[in-house]
Amino acid sequence: METRESPRIAFLAAAEGTEELELVEPWQAALAMGWRPLLVSPEPGRIQMFNHLDRGGTKDVDVPVSAAAESDFAGLVLPGGVANPDELRTDPAVVAFARSFFTAGKPVAAICHAPWTLIEADVVRGRTLTSWPSLRTDLINAGATWVDEEVARCERGPNVLVTSRRPGDLPAFCKTFTEAIGASR
Repeated sequence: METRESPRIAFLAAAEGTEELELVEPWQAALAMGWRPLLVSPEPGRIQMFNHLDRGGTKDVDVPVSAAAESDFAGLVLPGGVANPDELRTDPAVVAFARSFFTAGKPVAAICHAPWTLIEADVVRGRTLTSWPSLRTDLINAGATWVDEEVARCERGPNVLVTSRRPGDLPAFCKTFTEAIGASR
């Protein structure tokens, strides 16, 4: 269970295809807040990050999704990259894990293609989001309102959803998601 002094933040990523900047910069923002980011992935081991289409660094998985529980975290961050959320949305345990944050009313942040996982979790209906432009139709078809803004903060009930379009939006994304998680504490 996360503590009041040092909340744990789940970063959910597949074994391959996570956009490195979209994981590393929010991770650093969480550390700067004094929080404890943990990498959750479908399998134990390491993930391979990418810089667009080129291989980037690797990162150790802290918790396999099979051992992760929403109750252990103060919030969820979903980094993008095309392959990462495309892989995540095909795993029922991952989708259930993401959905559980909405059920619990905890903040969720997703950037770039990451809303694909949220579409599969059926949690975007009636919400306003932004994303990589190619997800616009997918989000609208799933019942969301899509906006072309650097960051969208959608509050519905106790849940806050923060979304951004691309790596260039990371400063606004990091500021907004840390504010959302900080306010929920």
